[in-house]
Amino acid sequence: MTDASLADPAAIPLPPRPKPVREVIYRHTLLVRATHWINVLAISLLLMSGMQIFNAHPRLYFGQYGADADTPWFELAAKGPDDKPQGVLRLGGLELNTTGVLGVSKGPDGQPAARGFPRWLTLPNDQDLGTGRRWHFFLAWTLVINGLVYVAWGFASGHFRRDLAPTGADVKPRHIWRSIVDHARLKHPTGEEAKRYNILQKFAYLAVIVVLVPGIILTGLTMSPGIDAAFPWLLDLFGGRPTARSIHFMCANLIVLFVIVHVVEVFLAGVVNEMRSMITGRYVVPREHAS
Repeated sequence: MTDASLADPAAIPLPPRPKPVREVIYRHTLLVRATHWINVLAISLLLMSGMQIFNAHPRLYFGQYGADADTPWFELAAKGPDDKPQGVLRLGGLELNTTGVLGVSKGPDGQPAARGFPRWLTLPNDQDLGTGRRWHFFLAWTLVINGLVYVAWGFASGHFRRDLAPTGADVKPRHIWRSIVDHARLKHPTGEEAKRYNILQKFAYLAVIVVLVPGIILTGLTMSPGIDAAFPWLLDLFGGRPTARSIHFMCANLIVLFVIVHVVEVFLAGVVNEMRSMITGRYVVPREHAS
């Protein structure tokens, strides 16, 4: 040690700071991961086969038999001359030009053709109601069985009570508002907060599990004449088959909205970390920023 270092303590080299330890937790069990990816595949193909079925009559009504068959509340249609059709989306009194995607899109020969959803979005691609229905029923039962396995495990393991049930602190207005503001600012939780679901996530997952999935299953069953014969109260519950079809369509679109928001959040929170946790179960806890 030199005389200069004794005179100037700032000249004394400091030992390097230890690097913060990366915290890795086991976030998702094997069963959660397996049922998640089965859901991803089943829901994707269900939507595609559902659009195939919808194309057979791309209009929606309310009422026991449809209040007015000439004025559906939602419609994908083609208008104009046969040699140059124009696709439109009608929602109540609103009409949007959707040529090339909805109402009119390219057929197998590459020429514009009247078709609700485009062929690249449907299963199968070509208009085939029978095959579309068979795919839809098979995938629907796949989703139901997969969901029942997840729900049974969720109750038996305490997953629902421990991870998804909102606590007293969660439902305080100040806490909910803070979560809304953090999401609006694209601020994601770190440290201990990142190890558990926030209140908006809990609300979203519970809405899908408790409302949307049961709603889409029951309305789907209501559209089956065989099921209606065995359980005629379903028709009264949903106000008729046309109303059940409309509710089925709306539930499907709300699930699509949930999936879009979910995927966007995965990318914003860190796609590598989030995907790794859903593939291997291991999640790297984001560090808290120094204040």
